[in-house]
Amino acid sequence: MTLDLNIMIAILAMAAATVFTRVAGLLLVRHVEMDERRRTAIEAIPPAVLMAVIAPTAFAAGWAETLACAVTTIAARRLPMLASIVIGVATVALLRTAGL
Repeated sequence: MTLDLNIMIAILAMAAATVFTRVAGLLLVRHVEMDERRRTAIEAIPPAVLMAVIAPTAFAAGWAETLACAVTTIAARRLPMLASIVIGVATVALLRTAGL
C-alpha cells in the first residue's frame, strides 16, 4: 500500500474542519442568550442529524433496514441519541437474522 500525499492532505483538512466547527460552536454559544426557543432548536439538532443519516437507508435498502429505521425514529423521540442508535442497530441485526 502506498501513501498518497493528496489523500493525506484531504484527511487532515477534513479533520481540521471538523475540529474547527466543534470548537467554534462551543465558543460562539457562550455569547448567545439562551431563551426557550433557542434551547428547543438546539436540542432538536441531534435527532435531525440522526434522521438525515438514516433516511437514505430507509428508502434504498431492504425491508429489514426500512423497519429498523422506523424503530430508530420512534426511539429517537424519547431516548438519547446513542440509545436510539443501539436500538436501530440491534433491530436491523435481528431482522436480518430472521430473514427479512
